[in-house]
Amino acid sequence: MPRPAWTLFAYRLIVPDEQFDLFACRENRLHLALRQLELNSRGDRTLCGGFLPAQPRWQDLERTALKDRRLCPACRDALSAQRKGLPSAVNAW
Repeated sequence: MPRPAWTLFAYRLIVPDEQFDLFACRENRLHLALRQLELNSRGDRTLCGGFLPAQPRWQDLERTALKDRRLCPACRDALSAQRKGLPSAVNAW
């Protein structure tokens, strides 16, 4: 059985913790990042384009997390665009 082209397994959830440093989001939000980070980018970033924290606390992405009110709206929009096969405006770094 072929695996679908789009899957939640391709993404990870970044859970904020006490090491909220300069590169992390300034709000208490959950962010999404690609599970396989891109080597050709200028830096490791979230789907919304923000830098990853120095030591992110990773969590597997489950469907229920997509309804969490703390999920970054820009990350949610970028995920939705990728799911539909559209280019995302936010991660065109």
